[in-house]
Parts: sequence; C-alpha cells; structure tokens
Amino acid sequence: MKMMFLSRADIEKVLDMKSTIEGVREVYRLKSLGRTAVWPLISYDFDDPHGVMDIKSGCVFGENVHGLKMLNSFPGNARRGLPVFTGVLMIFDSETGIPQGVMDASFITCMRTGAAGALGASLLARPESHRLFILGAGRQAMFQIAASLLLMPKIDAVRISDPLDAENARRFAAECRERLARDFGIDASAVAFETAEDTAAALAESDIAITVTPARSPVIKKEWVKPGLHLSCVGADMPGKEEIEPEIFTGARIFTDDTPQCLRCGELELAAAKGAVSEKDIAGELGDVISGKVKGRTSPEEITIFDATGIAMLDLVTGKKALELAKEKGLGQYVEL
Repeated sequence: MKMMFLSRADIEKVLDMKSTIEGVREVYRLKSLGRTAVWPLISYDFDDPHGVMDIKSGCVFGENVHGLKMLNSFPGNARRGLPVFTGVLMIFDSETGIPQGVMDASFITCMRTGAAGALGASLLARPESHRLFILGAGRQAMFQIAASLLLMPKIDAVRISDPLDAENARRFAAECRERLARDFGIDASAVAFETAEDTAAALAESDIAITVTPARSPVIKKEWVKPGLHLSCVGADMPGKEEIEPEIFTGARIFTDDTPQCLRCGELELAAAKGAVSEKDIAGELGDVISGKVKGRTSPEEITIFDATGIAMLDLVTGKKALELAKEKGLGQYVEL
C-alpha cells in the first residue's frame, strides 16, 4: 500500500488562494447540511521550553475524507534558527480507511485560515465596505489580506497594527504590495497600505476588522467599535486566548465556524464565561448563511462578528485538493506503508 507525501514546497507550487476559498466555502456549506463531523480538539501547553500543541480532526462526508492535523508553535525556535510554526496533516479515505497522504500542514493552515477569515467578512460586512483593518502583522496577516482582496474588490485601504512591535507593522505595510504580487499574483497597485499607529483611530475609519494575534487579554475595546463594523476574530483558536473585549458581543450579530468549539476555545469562550454572551445569542454558523438557512447582516448599523477557531475539515479538503493537483503535475513522493 502506497501513500503520497507532500512537502511545503510541493504544496506551494499547486495551491492558490482562489481555489482554497472555493473549497472552504463548500466545506462550510456541507457542514450546515450535516454532512461533516468535528471531533474534539486536543491541546497542550508546554512550560519549558514554552510552546503549544493542538490536534484538530474531523470528517467531510461530501468529499469522502477524514483525518487529523497536529500543529506546534514554539516561539523560542526563532533563536535557534528553527521554524516556529510546524505541523503535519494526515488524510484518509472514508470508504476504506486507507491513508491517502501525509503533508506539511503549515502552509495549508495559513491558506485555509486566510480564506475563512475573509469569507466571513465578505458575507457579513456591509456591501459597500472598502476599508480593512488587520490586527497583527505576523505570518497569517498576509493570507487574510490576500483572500480579502480577492473576495472584496472594493477594498482600497488596508491598515495594519502590531500591538507589540510597531516597527514590524511598518515593515509589513511597506512590503504588502510586492508580496501580494509575488506570492498570490494579486495586483494591489490601487490599494493603500498603512500602519495603524493608533488602533482606536484606525478602527473608527474601518469597515472590517480581522484579528490575527495570539493575545490572551483584549486588545480591541468596546468603545472603539463603531456601528456597522464587522469583526472576523481568527487569533483565538485555543483555550484562554482573547483579542476583543467581551462586551463587544453584547447586542452584536454573532456567527461561528463551529459553535461548540467556539464556546470551548474561541473568542466566545471567555466572553461566555464572563456572562457577556450565551449560546442563545449566536445567530448561527457561517455555513448557515452560505446555505441560506440564516440571514447574515440584517442592518447597516449592526455590528457583526465571525468567531473562527479553525476546523480540521478545512485542512482536509484543502489537502485533498493539493494531493490531486500534485498527482497531475508529478509532484510529491510515494512511500510504501
């Protein structure tokens, strides 16, 4: 029995953001129709050296795949000249249980996460939205921007904030146009990229906010959020993480990628624990909007929130697509089990 192995380099050669967005959209739709399964998240915090590990798993019946992804984030690796963010994705055939592929998970995670955060914004923000605010200038931020520009061509201004390192945000903003062209084939010559030196002021001028930090205490305050703003909260993907004040949820129209998981380890976790929100306040999952079960935004003044914790089926479908394209192009290596 043979199985394909794909390196990050192989995956980068075959995956593009447009097809990733299409796959993510379809997974959310299938989830709304009850044709997927999300299995319990496993996570562990290492104290010495500091690091975190999580395992997400699930099944997409519509695509006939199941599997799991293990991710590791060890910040101290940067001082050792080693990758900070690593992971492995394993994909199985759901009819036979036979392994289909093992591959690097870091690039797939970045691609599908960017697609998810931007998809939430495109479905829930006001149609005329054209100003995007990105909280966080790390690895994931560029993927969020790329997907947002593809899904929302009206965007003409992007402001980036790094709460811990303003200089990093300045470098990031200066490189955006070149990196989007090189890595995603996106012409962003008509888009203004700026550093958000004042988060409150930047939010006041923005239509959409996407948060992608590892924060464990709120960075965005209630009084900074104006009527009509959409927030895609992407950074809180494990217990204890929190990027926005719990009070922002009060009165907002709230959507999730998977409600039980979001209440357990998403942006909603601590907000619910503090009594600012409960499960009955959640309008639905994003897939319910795509499938037409639930209406998204209901008024221009409404604050909308998409809590995206990340679900394994997004990785599985994106990984399956990578396997198919790699086979077509003769990439990857087959190993005998």
